[in-house]
Amino acid sequence: MSEKVCTGQVCIVTGANSGIGYHTAKGLAERGATVVMVVRNMDKGETAMEEIKQATGASSVYLMHCDVSDVASVDRFTKAFKERFMCLNVLINNAGAAFSKRQETEAGFEKTIATNYLGVFRLTNNLLAMLRETEPSRIINISSGMHKTGKIDFDDIMMEKKYASMKQYANSKLIVTTFTYALARRLVGTGVTANVVEPGFVATNLGRNMGGLRDRIAFTIVRPIQISAEKGAETSIWAATASEIEGISGKTFAKRKETESAEITYDEEIQDRLWDWTLKTLGEHPD
Repeated sequence: MSEKVCTGQVCIVTGANSGIGYHTAKGLAERGATVVMVVRNMDKGETAMEEIKQATGASSVYLMHCDVSDVASVDRFTKAFKERFMCLNVLINNAGAAFSKRQETEAGFEKTIATNYLGVFRLTNNLLAMLRETEPSRIINISSGMHKTGKIDFDDIMMEKKYASMKQYANSKLIVTTFTYALARRLVGTGVTANVVEPGFVATNLGRNMGGLRDRIAFTIVRPIQISAEKGAETSIWAATASEIEGISGKTFAKRKETESAEITYDEEIQDRLWDWTLKTLGEHPD
């Protein structure tokens, strides 16, 4: 095996083959970072990686496979990443999805929660030791302003009773924001920060899994008022690189400024309850 990579700032970007993730990876490559593009579709990822290399002239751009909705895939990626790289400075959990019909993963998790949260938790937890070794380092979780319309129903987080696609998407983003604050509390004094980024109302491929005519029409109608994915990536890039937020943790940023999230996200009892629920759901043990 060739020597492990640890050149410059090593940054992981999940969901990097299109949309905000693509432009985040491109922006980091332009700034000289070593970028690991983590994608589910390797063919699309290969095309995106070559485009970024050609556009930026960067050579330290890598492509790796991971389906973040699949915990087993997350574990395989983690193992492969640690075999290939010896440091990690920035983890950007960007990949996300919404589904018009309720679906379950092979592990039995509702797919929106699995993709937007459980995969985020597992990947972050798997890489925490590496992030601590490379401190100061940053964890950036992508949420949405829609989280303020969400709920955390501990009796039905997987929405088995009455599934509604965009409600579950909002729920998942509320959960991600709450988790990030819980994580930040647990990382105090480690040199690792954890923050949330809300990219704004961005034109992305989020609705690609929406099979219903009503959903497709809705996404078409709002497209003209959405900002570009390139614009949406600006805060992610800033949160990964800005010196002025070095050491700042447990915050939400939008348009490169701190913003308030839903009141429930600051409730430490809710944070701890979510943390315990997640550990139990994933079969993990407290540190």
